[in-house]
Amino acid sequence: MTQQSVDFALDSAEIEQFHRNGYIGPFDLYDEGEMEQNLQRLRPKLINTKASIYSQKQAVSGSTNLANYDRHLDVDFLAEHITRPEIVDRVSSLLGPDVLCWRTEFFPKYPGDEGTDWHQADNFSNVAGSKHPQIVWPEDSEFGGTITVWTAFTEASVETGCLQFVPGSHKTMHYDESKVMTYDPDSINKVEKDGIRRGFFGYDYRQLQKDPDWSPDESKAVSQVMRQGQFIIFWSTLMHASHPHSGLTDRMRLGFAARYLPTQVQVYPHSDALQEFGGAASLDKYGAVMVSGEDRYRHNTFVDHTVNGFRFPVR
Repeated sequence: MTQQSVDFALDSAEIEQFHRNGYIGPFDLYDEGEMEQNLQRLRPKLINTKASIYSQKQAVSGSTNLANYDRHLDVDFLAEHITRPEIVDRVSSLLGPDVLCWRTEFFPKYPGDEGTDWHQADNFSNVAGSKHPQIVWPEDSEFGGTITVWTAFTEASVETGCLQFVPGSHKTMHYDESKVMTYDPDSINKVEKDGIRRGFFGYDYRQLQKDPDWSPDESKAVSQVMRQGQFIIFWSTLMHASHPHSGLTDRMRLGFAARYLPTQVQVYPHSDALQEFGGAASLDKYGAVMVSGEDRYRHNTFVDHTVNGFRFPVR
């Protein structure tokens, strides 16, 4: 069992705010100087993807960028980051005492890059090229999705492409994730929607719309400006996007997303490989991380402790 602090737990008003809007924050985690030092030490480790559980050596097919998924399983700083009480206490306030982190991803945005298109994610099946959901909530659950904790490893401003949310939009799904989007890497940075360059890393979320004539009400959108070292918490079913990088500065924007679930949710229950963005990699080395409480369900694979830099799945 993981010992948990309650120092950073959300109060009742904050919990109500989260359920109303679908997000809460930003919160302070690192000061800017500390985060910059962490980032400088982190960069060489991120470039070296040989230790990644989805390294090219482990790839099942294709030239995959999946090597930078789940780097908390081989990079100590990221392993510590996802278990920070400033994050875990708040997430546990929303999901209950037994919580796992099932996935992490980096979201870089370079000068001139397009914005991320408006989207929602419930079971994460659509980008996998199959109808298999990546996460499965119990049948009697009132909702699905995952809680995402997005940390600004660099400053996130409108100019550098910060997140955008439509408050309250997490309660209605406008996309059908039983459909499959077509991956087209040639479309990256080349799609314009309503006068703004927006894409989804080679996918077009319009292919999943339940109503082809529907479009998000961007008049209600709120830009999530964050200083370096802050994080924000939101439901993956919240309508979210990001601004394009204006190119007015040569500094990239780097976000790190950690995704959390209560332990009753099944992770990758129908898959033995992760398939996204034109590539596939084996899940043989994958394991979720318990960050709070204990696992009472025994239907997920977890990683145990680190031994000589490697984390071993517990099955």
